[in-house]
Amino acid sequence: QVQLVESGGGLVQAGGSLRLSCAASGINFSLTGMGWYRQASGKERELVARISSTGSTYYADSVKGRFTISRGNAGNTLYLQMNSLNPEDTAMYYCAARRLTTNTYAYWGQGTQVTVSS
Repeated sequence: QVQLVESGGGLVQAGGSLRLSCAASGINFSLTGMGWYRQASGKERELVARISSTGSTYYADSVKGRFTISRGNAGNTLYLQMNSLNPEDTAMYYCAARRLTTNTYAYWGQGTQVTVSS
């Protein structure tokens, strides 16, 4: 059974930082592409950043230069370091894992709320 459990969200002032973590189990983590998505109230879910099994990364333009995605294969954990946060970053953040056979995001965590006050 695949489980993705996010943590690290919270309330932070604009300009502050947070580090999100996603603990994964039930998947071959080192072989799995992972991603962070977010969904703000009233908006569609959007990709924030993704990282391949080999460490290649991609960032949405809105977070490039401020957020860093990384993975700790030894601990089966995905991270998202978020710096210079602004109120537009307020959203529920979700961890996602690709299914190896289809290479699509098939597994999702429950989300962790990030709220940035101005």
